Amino acid sequence: MELDASPRSVIPGRQRWDVRLVLGRPRTAEFLAAVLRRVPGITEARANPVTGGVLVRHDARVRATDVGRIVRRAVTLVAEDPTGAGRPAPGRPGAAPAPRADRGLVVRPVLAVGGGVAAGIALIKGSALSRQLVAVGGVAAATAAVLRKAWRRTVDAAQEAAGPGAGRHPLLEIVGPHRARLYRAAALSVSCQVSEMALGTFLGWTGLVLIKGEAAPLVSLGLTTASAQLWGLAGLVAVACAAVAGLSYHSNLQWRRLGQDIEHDWRSHTYRHVQHLELGHLEGERTTRVAGALTDDVGQLGAFFAGPANDVLQLGTSLALLVPAFLLLAPQIAWIAFLPIPVIAWLSLRHQDRAAADYAVTGERRARLGSQVINSLEASATVKSFCTEDHEAGRIDELSEAAQESTRQTDRSTIRHAETVRACTTASMAGTLLIGGRSVLNGTLRFEVFSPLIGLPQMLLMRMSRLGGIVDQYQRTLSSYDRVHRLRALPVEADGSDGTLDLAEVRGELVLDGVTFAYPGRPAALEDLSLTFPAGRVTALVGATGSGKTTIAKLLMRFQDAESGSVLLDGQDVRDLRRHDLRHAIGFVAQDPFLFDGSIADNIRYGSFEASDEAVVQAATMAEAHTFIATLPDGYDTLIGERGAALSGGQRQRIALARAILKDSPVVILDEATSAVDNETEAAIQRTLRLFAADRTMVVIAHRLSTVRHADRIYVLDKGGVVAEQGTHDELLAQHGLYASLWQLQAGELAA
Repeated sequence: MELDASPRSVIPGRQRWDVRLVLGRPRTAEFLAAVLRRVPGITEARANPVTGGVLVRHDARVRATDVGRIVRRAVTLVAEDPTGAGRPAPGRPGAAPAPRADRGLVVRPVLAVGGGVAAGIALIKGSALSRQLVAVGGVAAATAAVLRKAWRRTVDAAQEAAGPGAGRHPLLEIVGPHRARLYRAAALSVSCQVSEMALGTFLGWTGLVLIKGEAAPLVSLGLTTASAQLWGLAGLVAVACAAVAGLSYHSNLQWRRLGQDIEHDWRSHTYRHVQHLELGHLEGERTTRVAGALTDDVGQLGAFFAGPANDVLQLGTSLALLVPAFLLLAPQIAWIAFLPIPVIAWLSLRHQDRAAADYAVTGERRARLGSQVINSLEASATVKSFCTEDHEAGRIDELSEAAQESTRQTDRSTIRHAETVRACTTASMAGTLLIGGRSVLNGTLRFEVFSPLIGLPQMLLMRMSRLGGIVDQYQRTLSSYDRVHRLRALPVEADGSDGTLDLAEVRGELVLDGVTFAYPGRPAALEDLSLTFPAGRVTALVGATGSGKTTIAKLLMRFQDAESGSVLLDGQDVRDLRRHDLRHAIGFVAQDPFLFDGSIADNIRYGSFEASDEAVVQAATMAEAHTFIATLPDGYDTLIGERGAALSGGQRQRIALARAILKDSPVVILDEATSAVDNETEAAIQRTLRLFAADRTMVVIAHRLSTVRHADRIYVLDKGGVVAEQGTHDELLAQHGLYASLWQLQAGELAA
């Protein structure tokens, strides 16, 4: 059997798949996730019946290709028996596939048709009134069955999307603490809808007075003449119009404020969560995907309550008022007036199920397009140097065309659904006029009743025509909630135990004791490595690319944690310390430092926000940055653009170095911090750093050996994080080993 299961994204330790088998089938999705979780090496598995997405997290030692085979095999097994009851043994010949438990939408049309058949039989055999009441009952039963089944499936799917232990529908989770505003907005919407229907009734009575000379309900109020009734109705219409306008204004304002509050809260809390994610998880996510969740998806959560939620409530209020009114006053035409409701509900829910996969595919293709656009723009120098502008433009065209085709398919489905709903409502209006008019002519329905009621179903049916758009927005909201929820489900950095670190008492001795570490899906970067960085000394790490130098820096900063062994600061395991305490004690300058869009002074002061202007200038001077800053037109107030685009690589490194100097930490780690500066500038920086390094621990990572020749101790690392040599510059040259060979290559000098 050919199954539609394709990988959406594959990164070390995590894969996302699109599996159409689970679309609209919560129990099948739950069973597939359970099957995957039972496989050794799979640490987490979740299947979303709303989007058809399957998330698999696995042990880093399991190869990505093996995980792919596991997923496809699990999908095959679940397809054979989606409930898990009596699943045939894998590979057993002649095993009959078990019946699918999630028939999904099949039940709804059967119930709708059944209700229609029952109504038809009643129309043939019963009395006129009983036939009409039975027909109304059939319509109501079909509607209730459709909505009940859909609601149950929606809750199951939403809970599955929210993960184990979620007990509330996502819409309730989204509203969160804003229940009071939701209730106020709902009350205003209900009142507005009641006023609008009262206005329709008054207008119907006005037509009755003009045609027959009086409206019977107004006679009981003492308005016996046509003139008095018209003046009375004019006053009632004016009051109703004012009520509709005022209530509509305030209800829309409340709904919009609710949407804005939801968007603000979700963005704030989600962004705060993202800031505390483990660095490995954050680096494993596409930046555009995270940014999309924080902007577009969070905005969709608020947009649903700012608009479609109000439409749903007004539609429900109209039904709650109209159905009893028709049953009490005009049962003869109630069935034809409400006949489109189960049909439209079934069509809308069917559209919702079909659109889920389309939205998932469209969102993924747009994410890939956005990612490629950003990557190609950031790599503009590389693109131009290799003359590949046309190649990159072709890639964007291809991705844009794929995203456009997905959007077109979704748009075609949405427009087709909306027009089908419009045709149903138009047919119902025509049927109501025809059957109601015949009832008036043969005397079974009073014109005084029919006249005010005839306009009310039109209001309901016009709202019903927006049901497709409501369902569309609802589906988008669930998809957005799922993506935001997945982002918020990523683990944050775990803090240490109760270990405390007094910054004033930090001596700065760093020790790696038998440390082993490997990145997911890769060989060990460090294996049983032991190093000591003495307090108050300058220690250098040199070696070939891939020898683990930057990995050591990440372990010291607790950007990563060792798989085995210990990393110690003054004899304390860094895993027992609070991360913020540890990082306050360590200044860090990366090879490719990040500068924020703002002024030079703001970037130097980043993290030391209370520092004075004099301290900023002093730090810049020590980093050999003051000279070039002073030549700029605005000096320290010069705006440097996004990522410091207005500066050269060496200038960016010097500003980042000044930032670390201003932090004044007892431990400083420089990871290729001067690789982009010229030799003269580097020599000047080294002179000032020797003063700055007094009585503080400094770890210098460098490829350029001239950077570290004055270090108190130099560790020479080889592939796999092995310490090949150690000693001072002169001692290493005297050994005539790896360091001496590298020195000869770089400096052109033979070891003595």
